[in-house]
Amino acid sequence: MIKSQTLMPFVAGLFAAFLSMSNLQAQPLVTIDTVAVGDPGNAADTTGYGAVADVFAIGKYEVTIGQYTSFLNAAAATDTYSLYNPSMGSNLNVAGISRVGSDGSYTYSVISNSFGYSGNRPITYVSWFDGARFANWMNNGATNGASTETGAYTLDGAMSGIITVNPGATWSLPSEDQWYKAAYYKGGGTNAGYWDYPTQSDTAPGNIVGGATNQANYNNGVYSVTQSNTLDSTLNYLTDAGSFSGSAGAYDTFDQGGNVSEWNDAVIDSSRGVRGSAWYYLEDFLQSSSRGVNSPTNESSRVGFRVASVPEPSTYALLLMSAAGTLWFARRRP
Repeated sequence: MIKSQTLMPFVAGLFAAFLSMSNLQAQPLVTIDTVAVGDPGNAADTTGYGAVADVFAIGKYEVTIGQYTSFLNAAAATDTYSLYNPSMGSNLNVAGISRVGSDGSYTYSVISNSFGYSGNRPITYVSWFDGARFANWMNNGATNGASTETGAYTLDGAMSGIITVNPGATWSLPSEDQWYKAAYYKGGGTNAGYWDYPTQSDTAPGNIVGGATNQANYNNGVYSVTQSNTLDSTLNYLTDAGSFSGSAGAYDTFDQGGNVSEWNDAVIDSSRGVRGSAWYYLEDFLQSSSRGVNSPTNESSRVGFRVASVPEPSTYALLLMSAAGTLWFARRRP
């Protein structure tokens, strides 16, 4: 019997290949490294979250400064929707993108200097609407001029209010259940249970950057990057995607336990959901029991996002058939 944990990484690769083939006429400017989250129809946690009926893919990493820079250059020469926050270039604790030019001819670049800023660190100072527009852009091919206003979300210029995801969206912000399952579910069956922390642990993680297990970029009394309890306004506290190489989640996602908190698609009164801790926040934000909420227009040095993707049922069936056939052939080889 082929276990879902064995099959899903292969399906994720096939799904990524399908997305690339679907854009052969105009290659996307940004590609998202995803992981497949299997075990469809799993039970919810005792918190009430985490049950997802179908297989889906989710970003292995948070959307990075480099990816968001490509998005800005493709979609924000005239920054009609305020996709760029000047603090992206001026707050040295998280800064990563500079802007030059005037409205109509803006260009954007990743900041690189002696402070060690890197395009592989997560984007911050993004609202829920910025994340939704990035998802729309991805749905529409992630090319120069691709629409940010339709696709996953029908925004049509909206800068406030509550807008829900459209049926059939290819890319979107993850639902709260999707985000929760990818972070905390143990995998391997539909009643496998949940971890308390998104590092495959029921014990609070440490915060040492590197390959040790059960670590995350958050404040446990000292900041992860400096191991000091003093905040230095001249230093960058973000870490590159995958820096905590021994602390992936059960489905191989990284940084759901730190770096930046992340938007999800939950509607909570007139606000949107946020999950996970951040470089500045304490341990309690890491826990599965911690459910954050924020105004969808809020932009913070501690909040970013990752995206999720769901193939059409017919496409996924083909991917499963191809994956199963390939694995059958591989198992029959001498």
